[in-house]
Amino acid sequence: MNKTRIRVLVGKPGLDGHDRGAKVIARALRDAGMEVIYSGLHQTPEQLVEAAIQEDVDLIGVSVLSGAHMTIFPRIKELLKEQNAEDILLMGGGTIPEEDIEALITAGHVEALFTPGATTTEIVSWIRERVKLYE
Repeated sequence: MNKTRIRVLVGKPGLDGHDRGAKVIARALRDAGMEVIYSGLHQTPEQLVEAAIQEDVDLIGVSVLSGAHMTIFPRIKELLKEQNAEDILLMGGGTIPEEDIEALITAGHVEALFTPGATTTEIVSWIRERVKLYE
């Protein structure tokens, strides 16, 4: 099957109910021509990975505002590895301290993290540079 559009799962894990940022990103990605699946609020890492595999996405984008980023991103990466789905990229965003961003990226738990102030253009460009389509 040839893929001509980038497919993204946007997820909101944990008990954090603030999803405005996730919805803004989902709309921006859709407006940029990507296929976007929004998983809704209160998802577990297991639910996100299962949905990502079922939907055959190229990338999971996770919004974390709860402070649980140091456990959520490593867990999602672990589950992707267990499911032989390491080709699915993982990026995130939210209120994450700079030192935690560096630690998560350096450890390979996430490919990119965008904090408040990042533009949707910047995020779309990053995704397009990282996701390779087969036409």
